[in-house]
Amino acid sequence: MAFCTKCGAQFPDGSAFCTSCGAPIGAAAAAPEQPAAQQSAPVPQPQPQQQYQYQQQQQAYQQPAVDQYDHTSEFDPKDISDNKVFAMATYMLSVIGVVIALLASRDSKYLQFHIRQAMKLQITEILCTFLMIIPFLGWFAAPICILIVSILQIIAFFQVCSGKAKEPAIVRSFPFMK
Repeated sequence: MAFCTKCGAQFPDGSAFCTSCGAPIGAAAAAPEQPAAQQSAPVPQPQPQQQYQYQQQQQAYQQPAVDQYDHTSEFDPKDISDNKVFAMATYMLSVIGVVIALLASRDSKYLQFHIRQAMKLQITEILCTFLMIIPFLGWFAAPICILIVSILQIIAFFQVCSGKAKEPAIVRSFPFMK
């Protein structure tokens, strides 16, 4: 057994590098050093805590994101298929659609969800019309807001067509009708 001249650790005979510090030994030590630009920097080894955190981050990236506003899994598939047409009516026929949906099926949780979401959109649209009271600024802002709410109703309609129960984008944060 020989000793390293750099760190003093023991290493087996015939080794080219020290097993402790990695310093070249024997023929490897006699070889000319590479220029600093060509030398590769040593790769730092992660500590156990860092390794654990890295594994946790990798697992978080690999897991599919869960949409907290998608409530489709909370409803029975039969309830969805039976009441999909009435849920579509709540978005396309405005208040009349809501009344029809309430009369058609009062015990459907899926339909009740869409009635609440459609009412949120309708109340938001009514509130947007009150912006027209403000001269000039309101005259331009109100139609834009109403257009945005109408687009949200169309998006919600197509989500119902595909059997989804998702809260519409902007109005999902409104505290009324949770």
